[in-house]
Amino acid sequence: MNGEHDMRRLNLSRRVHGVRRLIRSALVLVLVLAPLGGLVDASAPGAAPRQENQKRESKERQKKRKTELSEVYKKWLEEDVRWIITEEERAAFLKLETDEEREQFIEQFWLRRDPNPDTEENEYREEHYRRIAYANERFSSGIPGWKTDRGRIYIMFGPPDSIESHPAGGTYDRPIWEGGGTTSTYPFEVWFYRYIEGVGSGIEIEFVDPTMTGEYRIARSPDEKDALLFVPGAGLTLAEQLGLASKADRPFFSPGNRERYPLMHQRVQDQPFERLQLLANLQRPPRVKFNDLATLADAKLEVEFDVLPFQMRVDFVRITDGSILTLITVLMENQDLSFKNEGGYNVATVNIHGRIRPVTGRRPQIFEDVVTQRYTDDVFDHGVKQKSIYQRQVTLPPGHYVIDLVIRDINSGRTGVVHHGIQVPKYAEGELSTSSLILAERIEPLQGRVAAGPFVLGNLKVRPNVNAIFRRGDPVGIYLQIYNPSVDQTTLRPAVDVEYLLLRDGREVMRFKEDGQNGLTRFMTQQIVLARTLSTEMLAAGTYTVKVRITDHVAHRTIEPVATFTITEHREN
Repeated sequence: MNGEHDMRRLNLSRRVHGVRRLIRSALVLVLVLAPLGGLVDASAPGAAPRQENQKRESKERQKKRKTELSEVYKKWLEEDVRWIITEEERAAFLKLETDEEREQFIEQFWLRRDPNPDTEENEYREEHYRRIAYANERFSSGIPGWKTDRGRIYIMFGPPDSIESHPAGGTYDRPIWEGGGTTSTYPFEVWFYRYIEGVGSGIEIEFVDPTMTGEYRIARSPDEKDALLFVPGAGLTLAEQLGLASKADRPFFSPGNRERYPLMHQRVQDQPFERLQLLANLQRPPRVKFNDLATLADAKLEVEFDVLPFQMRVDFVRITDGSILTLITVLMENQDLSFKNEGGYNVATVNIHGRIRPVTGRRPQIFEDVVTQRYTDDVFDHGVKQKSIYQRQVTLPPGHYVIDLVIRDINSGRTGVVHHGIQVPKYAEGELSTSSLILAERIEPLQGRVAAGPFVLGNLKVRPNVNAIFRRGDPVGIYLQIYNPSVDQTTLRPAVDVEYLLLRDGREVMRFKEDGQNGLTRFMTQQIVLARTLSTEMLAAGTYTVKVRITDHVAHRTIEPVATFTITEHREN
């Protein structure tokens, strides 16, 4: 079987598309022939038997087609991804009942492993099938290369950093950690990996071909390559030559111990239990970053206790009419997190897995991050009363989406899951409109510094108040972008008035106009950025509505974005 044939056989996408074409062709044929069948006179001799035969043949064709589809997915599960699919994923796949569900599962399977979800290509999948083709070409030995031990390791972990190859075996001088002395070996190879995620560093994997057929198998001890192991008096180790150990014991105590091999300087990695642990680790599929969180994102959280509480808000800022910056902000109370002492610091770590799915079924965007809080003992009591805030900025085209967000405290295992639908707004060209009205706990100028990342909007750093709860005395930040303001041709400035209204229970509490003199607000011809703070010193505790009234005097249009917040009494720490 040549490499090209393997690639065709292993390329699931082509098989699935081929099956789809077969189904479409069959459906078209049925639709074409159905009217012709209606012209047959049921009373004509032989018409009824013919119809029964057609129905029976149709059922047989449908049954056969179903069998063929099942074979496609069976090959995908048992051949294509046999070495990289986790047991949880395998069990979930076997429970699926329809081909549509299986196709969705396969798409999500590759997306979880895609190193760059923003591109059309899935580099992980491309590399995976390249490895299968390479394994079939280089490691076949009566069975396909992907089934061999070398093929499995190559497919799972990629090419090693170095290979020590002895394709003909023969005379071999043992290193001191294998006992020293000279013997004769079967063909063998030693693959060295500097690092394998989830397995360890400095990994040596030895493959031996004891049958001389080209089928190398993973060795569980260094003695498996010794062709003279069971030949009395031949291929002795240094300790055996000096009479300090007996070769008769070696097959039963390999790779040895300090009592029987006093001259052997054995490496830690060659200890029996270390080798067994390595072999067990090599049996596991390659790790998928936050794979357990990705699995939860696909399902509903059924457990209603031991849940990690958090809050989320989503805001939108226009980049262009077709590209909208979507701000996903998450708030966690530090008192809900579990802290662990690490090197003199109290550390809490949270893993975040998010997925943004278009409801149209297009390719979703996936993001994963780690949020860490650490405090020394002298400030820990104060730090645990604070909040942790996280933000992810994603550019999306207008449309309807679902955000699947999973957050896990790695110290306690507590997990929170949210499935939240959003509508990314579509901004009409030339029409007066605004971004989301963001109530912020802090708005800071970047002082001319060029920055990017969470909370950065232009030349400002804006930290939203996710739950919109402010303590009395804390300023309320107001951030808003206004798009497409009309320009007064006399002054060449936007012909727009901006007025802030503060309401409580429908009654006006405060009103003031934007004069653009506070240093943060910027008036530009195509866009106005409003950024100011509102003092709460004179406001009583309660719920308030802030309304920004924007009047365009040229277009004769007024818009009033609103937001609600709550003021609580000031509490001393």
